[in-house]
Amino acid sequence: MTKYLVTGASGQLGQKVVDHLATLVPASDIVVLVRSDSAREAFEAKGIAARQADYENAEALRAAFDGVDRLLLISSSEIGKRAAQHRNVIEAAKAAGVGFVAYTSILNAETGSMALAEEHLQTEAMLRDSGLPHALLRNGWYSENIAGTAPQAVGMGQHFGAAGEGRFNTASRQDYAEAAAVVLAGEGQAGDVYELGGDSDFSLTEYAALLSEVSGKDVAYVNMDQAGYAAALVGAGLPEGFAGILADSDAKAGQGALATQSRDLSRLIGRPTTPMRDTLKAVLG
Repeated sequence: MTKYLVTGASGQLGQKVVDHLATLVPASDIVVLVRSDSAREAFEAKGIAARQADYENAEALRAAFDGVDRLLLISSSEIGKRAAQHRNVIEAAKAAGVGFVAYTSILNAETGSMALAEEHLQTEAMLRDSGLPHALLRNGWYSENIAGTAPQAVGMGQHFGAAGEGRFNTASRQDYAEAAAVVLAGEGQAGDVYELGGDSDFSLTEYAALLSEVSGKDVAYVNMDQAGYAAALVGAGLPEGFAGILADSDAKAGQGALATQSRDLSRLIGRPTTPMRDTLKAVLG
């Protein structure tokens, strides 16, 4: 009997991974890692075993991973702390004798030169150095990352960015979650690197045109330079550091960092990826 563990299971991606994993393997073989009592109770109410630990607590992680065969490390959301937190997870997994780790990295990690990729690359290197059999799930942008601001963009008639005519191969969070579940539920895959993105691509100009079409209101794409976009994000209430990372991501997307010709994602999930149009319809209700 193989035991599968999903870290970060109460997050937006993690919950979807667990739900899909439960369609692929017996729920009794799934264990989730959560940080809070309420999250543990919510999973246990669904018949899923839950263990409590956070990425900072090496001892609790080691105990949580006891008896686990295949582990999905969903990257921490704490930018700047990720590398140290992921090191704790990897060392605990090795100490507990985990047989396989899948890790959610970022698309084109080695070539995209995004600031956001730095800690992902450090984690990939740690996994290589650990000797643990592992696979890399290099996730592209979630469609929701862009579509999340659709209501505001429709209201203003403008979508702001710094990507120029760069192409985005986005897919829905559900698509990426299903791919992670498929890899975790599989066998082997040690050494596999999956470059994951949507089947079709678009520029932000094309996105604004699609948003106009779906909403019935005219929306134009307003391209800014990286510094101007970062300042605008700070003006909209984002912390300076996070605004800088988002602006860097957009600017690097302008150079191809979030585009891919790979069809690993649709191959893994066994269907076409979710079009941005569908995500926009869901967001706009």
